[in-house]
Amino acid sequence: MQLHFTKDSLPDVVSADFQNLNKFNDQQFHQLTEILFLFLLEPKETDRFMQQLSEFAGENGMSAGPLRNLMKSVLLVPQGALKKSLTVDQIKEDFQTLGLNEDKASHFSAQWGSHYPVLSRLAVAQTLMVNQLVDMEWKFGVTVGTSEIQKVGNIFLQLKLVVRKGNSTDNVYMELTLPQFYNFLHEMERAKASMECFS
Repeated sequence: MQLHFTKDSLPDVVSADFQNLNKFNDQQFHQLTEILFLFLLEPKETDRFMQQLSEFAGENGMSAGPLRNLMKSVLLVPQGALKKSLTVDQIKEDFQTLGLNEDKASHFSAQWGSHYPVLSRLAVAQTLMVNQLVDMEWKFGVTVGTSEIQKVGNIFLQLKLVVRKGNSTDNVYMELTLPQFYNFLHEMERAKASMECFS
């Protein structure tokens, strides 16, 4: 089974979950899709998502546990699709490959098309804001005494990075050799160039 959103092989339960999605009528499927996209647009609202799934299960005479597991399988597709920037047609094809009927796959892919611009912006913002660099201190040094003679005279760099994680800041300490420092510097310049493309 060739899928666009992942190269990994999926457990059999995922295909079974997509087969079970076909059992929902159109109204139920549209309601589930709405709940799913609301969660994708506000991923921190997990409590609300679980509450909405429980309410949906209660209204439709099913148990909430299997519905949650089914939605976990469904979430694999949009999460993988965001990472790979999949098109509407690729999403639809993946859903059909996983066993979803054409009408439901078309509905989901249409919803994907209308929500994709906001979802991709959220994904980029979340990626860039995971660990925000607040401050950096550095010191160069030269090894003058060590038990290994070949390391004497080596240049090293000590870095102290102050990183914001949520509402708090953490200090991250690193010691780099000169080649490691040049690699680090090169990666920072690439990151800076990427960020300038988004601003």
